[in-house]
Amino acid sequence: MRKSACFMRHRSFTGDTTNLETRLYDILERAITKKSVTDFYASGAVCWDELAARTVLKLREIYPQIKLHLILSCSNEEQTAKWTKEQKIEFYRILNLADSVEYTSERYYNGCMKVRNARLVELADFCFCFLDTNGQRSGTAQTVRMAQRKS
Repeated sequence: MRKSACFMRHRSFTGDTTNLETRLYDILERAITKKSVTDFYASGAVCWDELAARTVLKLREIYPQIKLHLILSCSNEEQTAKWTKEQKIEFYRILNLADSVEYTSERYYNGCMKVRNARLVELADFCFCFLDTNGQRSGTAQTVRMAQRKS
């Protein structure tokens, strides 16, 4: 039976991400081999989601049965409006390599990210989080609570 996973995160994190990337790779590989996860859902955001998407794409080279699906809260232009040139390049690279892309809204509006997050939770059997436990009022903490209620 195919299983799915999504990614939740705070907008940014600091420091060297090499160790984090290695750990995420190992965790996702175990999810693929031990839990039969084949579908991974990411929001296309910078930092954690970008790292997660890149990791899934690396793993797809070894496990061609896995899929990367992007669930985006608004149009590509609005999603990347305040991003750097480098961030936009990486976003479009990942977008072009994704197996599917779904938009939860055509335009950005207050609350569109909550709708996107709810869709990620709806689609996933597992949720991989990068959560600052001090941020209990954050959208990520809210989404984690949605996932906990689902299980």
